[in-house]
Amino acid sequence: MNAAAPGAPGRLALYLDLIRWDRPAGWLLLLWPSLSALWLAAEGWPGWHLLAVFVLGTILMRSAGCCSNDVADREFDRHVKRTAQRPVTSGRVQAREALLLGAALALLAFMLVLTTTAAAVAWSVPALLVALLYPYAKRVFAMPQAVLGVAFSFGIPMAYAAAQGAVPAFAWALLLANLFWVLAYDTEYAMVDRDDDLRIGMKTSAITLGRFDVAAVAGFYLLHLLLWGALLWPQVGGLWFGLALGLALAQVGWHLGLIRQRQREGCFRAFKLNHWLGFTLFAGVALEYALRGAPA
Repeated sequence: MNAAAPGAPGRLALYLDLIRWDRPAGWLLLLWPSLSALWLAAEGWPGWHLLAVFVLGTILMRSAGCCSNDVADREFDRHVKRTAQRPVTSGRVQAREALLLGAALALLAFMLVLTTTAAAVAWSVPALLVALLYPYAKRVFAMPQAVLGVAFSFGIPMAYAAAQGAVPAFAWALLLANLFWVLAYDTEYAMVDRDDDLRIGMKTSAITLGRFDVAAVAGFYLLHLLLWGALLWPQVGGLWFGLALGLALAQVGWHLGLIRQRQREGCFRAFKLNHWLGFTLFAGVALEYALRGAPA
C-alpha cells in the first residue's frame, strides 16, 4: 500500500495511464474505418466540423472504454502479466473514480454528437451499450472478439448517420466487413495472453480457435479485404484505392509472418501495427475523392 495518495500531477499521470494516452494504437484502430465511412457517406471531404467530431469523439470514447473495461476486468487483470500493473488493477485508482472519469469522457463525446444529426444521437445509444457489453462478453462467449468487432466498427453507421441523417444497408455491410478485420487483430492480441487466459478461465478467440488460430487470422484478414474491396470498388475504385488494397494485403503477409511462431512479442507487434493497415485503406479512399475533385 502506498504511504500517501498521489498529488494532482500524480493523479493526472495515473488517469493518462488509465486511458492509454501513450498507446494511441487503440483509438487509431477505431478512427480509420470511421473516417473511411465518413468520406464515403459525404462522397468526399466531409468538412472540418464532422472531421473534428469523429477524431475527438473517437479518442474520448476509446478512453471511456478503457475506464469501464479496466473496472470490469480488474479481478482478472491481476493474474495476467501484461495487465497486472494497470491503475485500477493495482489499486492506484479506485473503481468508482475510474467509472466517474469514463462517464465524464463519454458525456463529452455525446456533447459532440449533439452537434450533428438526430439520427447520430439516436445511434450513439446502442453504440455505447455495445461498448459497455464487451468486457462481460469475455465471460460468456467463445468468440468475444465478435462483440468487440461490432463495438469497434460502430463508427461506420455513426458516420453515415452524421453525414446523411440516416444509416443505409450499405453502412451495415461495411460494419460486417470491418468486423472481420477486428477479429483478425484482436485474435493476435488474445494470442499474447493465451496462457494467462487459460489459467484464469477467460474466453477468447485465440483459445477457441486453438491450433487453427494463425489460419483463422489469415482468413479474417482476407475476408475483410475481399468484402471491403468489393463494397467500395463501385464507389471509389481506381488506381489509388487498388494500390491501397495491394499494400494492405502486403501488410497482412507481414503480420502473418510475425504471428506464425505464436510468440508473445511477435503477436503483440502484429496487433500494434494494424492501425497502419486501416490508415492505408483510408488513404486510398481519401486520395480517390481528392483527385476526382481536383481540377483537370
